[in-house]
Amino acid sequence: MADSAAFEFACDQLESRTTLDRLAARGTVRIALKQAGLEPRSVTPDQMAVVIQKILPSELSNRGVDAVEDVCQRILSGLRGVAAGAASETPDAIFKRLGGS
Repeated sequence: MADSAAFEFACDQLESRTTLDRLAARGTVRIALKQAGLEPRSVTPDQMAVVIQKILPSELSNRGVDAVEDVCQRILSGLRGVAAGAASETPDAIFKRLGGS
């Protein structure tokens, strides 16, 4: 299953705005999501915004990223433009929709 648009956006922004490479950026966001109990494939823009505000700054600091607050604010600003409906449906949601209940 593909990752959500919010996850992809946050990872791309983190990679372009820091010295983290693609693998490190994606891993950092995945760790932050895991701490929040969220999945990369289904995280919504609103959920991602909370993770960026509350969890991601400490993860970035742990990795020696400079200007953590500025990086997070820039990602948040762009995240507002990510469509909320772009998140993947969970298997439960698909089965409910197909089953009509």
